[in-house]
Amino acid sequence: MLMDEYFSAMKNVLTKAENTQRETILAAADEIASRLEKGGAWHIMDTGHMLMFEAVGRTGGMMAIKPIKITCEIQNPVRYRPSPARGIIGYDSIPGFADYVLGRANVLPEDVIMIGSVSGYNYFPVDLAIKANEMGCATIALTSVEYSSHLTSKHPSGKRLFEACTYCIDNCTNYGDTLVDVPALGQSICPASGISASYLMWALQSTVVEKLLAKGLKPSVYISNHMPNAPKINGEALERYNEFGY
Repeated sequence: MLMDEYFSAMKNVLTKAENTQRETILAAADEIASRLEKGGAWHIMDTGHMLMFEAVGRTGGMMAIKPIKITCEIQNPVRYRPSPARGIIGYDSIPGFADYVLGRANVLPEDVIMIGSVSGYNYFPVDLAIKANEMGCATIALTSVEYSSHLTSKHPSGKRLFEACTYCIDNCTNYGDTLVDVPALGQSICPASGISASYLMWALQSTVVEKLLAKGLKPSVYISNHMPNAPKINGEALERYNEFGY
């Protein structure tokens, strides 16, 4: 069954991630814990998929990790008029937009910014990493090195995200990010990147918690709102986060 093929292939991706990404996770976690201890902040900016939701505000997750959310809404109630087709320009292709985001998001030189992009070749995530590096931030890519290696960077530097960041955590997915071949469809199905990225993110968060505790620091962590005394416990933890930053 296709389900069984998926189960087997997904397990292989996660096993590869466990076997190949440990050292990078340890090094990145050490950098994060060190910067949080000194007053830095930990930001995440994901260009799609699930990390902006999975990594933030979840039970068992650190309060220190904060999402950079980008929205752009244009409204004009003009009457309908036929118009020639226009190319759609996304924020990930606008020169200078990374500088604007870093400024508006209040990212400072002592901070860590984690950037998620499976393909890792578009202009914006690469430019964001380069500009953050120039500021003095530590940058962490969460990307597919195999996938990205097949693509040509859209950034003038020629770099892809895995080449632009201080640390690169490889989600170990393949070119095309699908696991199960379906000849009847003429294509493959079932992406691995979302689950793999979440798996690695929680491995990273757990290691940051461990390293902060080793420093004698108590990180602020959410508990489920459905647990006894959750509002009080989460409220006290939030106060600690606001005071200490971790």
